[in-house]
Formats: sequence, structure tokens, C-alpha cells
Amino acid sequence: MNFDEFLISISKIKNIPLPAQASQFKMVPPFRQELLKQQEHAIKTAKRAGVLALFYPDVNQMTHLVLILRKTYHGVHSAQVGFPGGKLEAHDVSLEAAAIRETFEEVGVPIKKIEVVKALTEVYIPPSNFYVHPFIGISKTTPQFIKQDDEVEAIIEVKLNHFLDDANIITEIVNTSYSVDVEVPAFKLNNYVVWGATAMMLSEIKDLLKQLM
Repeated sequence: MNFDEFLISISKIKNIPLPAQASQFKMVPPFRQELLKQQEHAIKTAKRAGVLALFYPDVNQMTHLVLILRKTYHGVHSAQVGFPGGKLEAHDVSLEAAAIRETFEEVGVPIKKIEVVKALTEVYIPPSNFYVHPFIGISKTTPQFIKQDDEVEAIIEVKLNHFLDDANIITEIVNTSYSVDVEVPAFKLNNYVVWGATAMMLSEIKDLLKQLM
């Protein structure tokens, strides 16, 4: 989709109710809903983080979404695809500010170039005990991405039309923190498998955008 057309559509997003868990739960394994019920107390004491789904025009003015592949490390989110974003720090005035700051730090998009257009539904991530608040943002100019080498393995630029294509919803067998070789719903984007909390957030974004377009 041309980015000017996308801007016209996205301008209406503030008036659309969030589909919330109705969208998110399309992308969860069978045990996830029951697990959330069991961990209500942990959610109350979880660490907070903000992430950003940033849409922007490429050099041909076609709309893209940026994701990142995290570095391989000794941790629960090693080598997974996610949004730019991170933990709420003491100097952050809000979770939105944390998401914007981390986007600048991880992929180099200047803070002044980012406009947040919608706060989405929070997602609890049991393995790391984080409650993550996602936001949709736009950059009206083509970013010159700069990868944060110590945390980001690759920057993934996904075409909007590719993201919205239902053919890119798959079922994948993955190794989770709770069980080995669990079958989960996932997105297949640019040949990367995106599952778990990021897929839940993407599902809500996709359902919102499909109401607009």
C-alpha cells in the first residue's frame, strides 16, 4: 500500500475500539489462556515495558513495518523476532516514552520522527514476568536504520501487504519455556517465524488495520 493512502486510513484509528484478547488469543497455544488465569498474582507485580509497531514509507513510498531479530543470548527471548522496545526506566515519563526511546536506541529512528497514533492492549509474558504495552507509531519519512549491535541481530522490514495477507499465518512447532515441541500459531514474515507475545500483538494490529482498509 502507498504510504499516503496508509496515512489516510490510519488517521481514523483513534475512533476504533481495540479488539484486545479476541484478536490476541488467535495466536496463542492451547495452554496459554489457562496459564494466564494461574498467574494473575504475578501480573500484578510484573515489570513493565513498552514496544513500538512502527510503520513508515520505503524509498518507493510503499508502507512497511519494522521488526527486529534479537541476538542469541542466555535468556528466554534469545534469537526471537519482536518489536523495538524495552523496559520502563526511571527516567521514562511513560511506557509510550520508553517504547519511543528504545526504538531510537535499537534501530536508530530519531525520537522526533516518531508519532504514536494508538495504544494497544497489554500482553503479559510469563517467562520473563513482563507486562508489555504495545503502541502503533508512524514515521512520515524513510528511516535510516542503525542497528544496536549488542542487542539486535537483524532489522526486518516487512511490507504492509505481506503482513496483512492471511496466507502468512502458519502453524509451527517451537520449543517454549513451558514444554518441548509445542505447536503454536505464528506469522511467517520475510521467512522469519514470529510467535508468542509478538504474534499476539501483531494479531491485534492486523485486525485493527483490516477495519480501516
